Amino acid sequence: MINGSVYRSMIVSAANNIANLQDEINKLNVFPVPDGDTGTNMSLTMQAGKNAVEHFSGNLTDCAEKVSSALLRGGRGNSGVILSLFFRGVTKELKGLEEASPSDFAKAFRGGVESAYKAVRKPTEGTVLTVMRLCADRAEQLASSGIGDAEFFAEMLASAKDTLAKTPDMLPTLKQANVVDAGGKGFCVLLEGMLAVLDGKGVIEAQSGSGAETEQADFASFNTEDIKFAYCTECIVNKDPKKHRTEKEIDAFREFIMNCGDSGVFIDDDDFIKFHIHTNDPGKVLSKCLKYGVLAKVKVENMKEQHTQLSTGESVENAEENSAPVSAAPEKKYGFVCVAAGDGIKAVFEDLGADKIVSGGQTMNPSTEDIIEAVCATPSEVVFVLPNNKNIYMSAKQAEEIVTDKKVVVLHTVSIPQGISAMLAFDPDIDVEENENAMVEAKRKVISESVTFAARDSVFDGHEIKEGQRLGLVNGKVTYIENSDDECIEKLSEDIKGSDYVTVFYGEGIDEEQAEKTADIIRGKLSEDAEVVVINGGQPVYYYMISAE
Repeated sequence: MINGSVYRSMIVSAANNIANLQDEINKLNVFPVPDGDTGTNMSLTMQAGKNAVEHFSGNLTDCAEKVSSALLRGGRGNSGVILSLFFRGVTKELKGLEEASPSDFAKAFRGGVESAYKAVRKPTEGTVLTVMRLCADRAEQLASSGIGDAEFFAEMLASAKDTLAKTPDMLPTLKQANVVDAGGKGFCVLLEGMLAVLDGKGVIEAQSGSGAETEQADFASFNTEDIKFAYCTECIVNKDPKKHRTEKEIDAFREFIMNCGDSGVFIDDDDFIKFHIHTNDPGKVLSKCLKYGVLAKVKVENMKEQHTQLSTGESVENAEENSAPVSAAPEKKYGFVCVAAGDGIKAVFEDLGADKIVSGGQTMNPSTEDIIEAVCATPSEVVFVLPNNKNIYMSAKQAEEIVTDKKVVVLHTVSIPQGISAMLAFDPDIDVEENENAMVEAKRKVISESVTFAARDSVFDGHEIKEGQRLGLVNGKVTYIENSDDECIEKLSEDIKGSDYVTVFYGEGIDEEQAEKTADIIRGKLSEDAEVVVINGGQPVYYYMISAE
């Protein structure tokens, strides 16, 4: 029999196992959109459940309810929300029990499957839903067999793995990419973590590494333009306790959300509504939400940009959501929130007057909630937000719409050089509109270049790219593909010949001597009067970031 203590350990073990293997799961993610974040989303979702019960001591019902509530609020992405719904159904069937038998868990698994299927408008076979459903079928077959807890979950895992292996035959997208379903894989990993507790191995410990090498989808074989709805949008709406909504009104809201795009999942709980939708108009969706209550948590991600990153060998990580913050009282007129990665680059923004630095960049896109938190913590009447990356701009714009107790102005800075130039143009003695115009004009004059590497063979924007080659980007576009940093710098330098002032930020893995040699290559292409400054940016992914004016 499984009691509250054992169930708590099973949840912790499952969460740790998914966290350890999230990179493996990400590499399989091609459906419904090849954005490579299923493992991360499932991991963050389970982490919310783990955090809720890690130090819990009580009966099974209370433990399950704590897990379910945390997962519903912490569920991220399509896969994470479906996972939270599965556990919601499981919890309803475990209600009133201090301990549960395999027969009880068979009923709970069926309840979990029904809960997950009910919330998805158009369930697709060959996904995690299929793995869950056939797993529940197997559970019901064994319900009255007198089987032990460990054997029961071992059979569940065997059934899940068997179904997972068949998912490419059910879903052509998986067969095309030569992978199994990412969400289904995550569910198997979850069951493995649970089983470890029951068969005497104990709780699987969280590891700092990303797991073993595994098969990976060919993300470059998918066309970014085939992504019909670009923005993965999630929101928790806390219901207004003073205004009761009828079932008819909630159904109308559900229908509105589902008609805004695809991959919709809608949860109506006692105190809140949570949904996930892929849409092209997240602003329209969020505006509608305000009529039903208060926005508690919001996440908007551009899946086309995520896919583009993956096609060039970059990973996609999502920052963990936080509770809605309270705004700091204004102490001055103007403040700045800047997104940056690398201690050196962060220091530059701080020296220029940034109040808050949100950690993030090309491979770590902060959520809307992260930006909201930083904006609210900035003690000013007006807050300029510099996302400094095209993938972060949309999240920043959503923050601009959501924060209402101070003026938020998001500048369309898509690179670190643009952000720095914008801040240099700031004048505390002029009004908001004048400052915005001046900063926009300043960032337009900057040429942003960078050097990174190809993590694997791929084809991108007509370019055939081999693993290990250096990619030279001009204003965010892959322009040069070379075999060494120096070759890349030579080409990039040609594009900034007429510049008077150049700043070179060197990143992780580059020492000062190497950076100076790079600067000398650039100096050789410029006039004698031109100035080249070298700064240790410490940024990940990019060996060099170059600002030219």
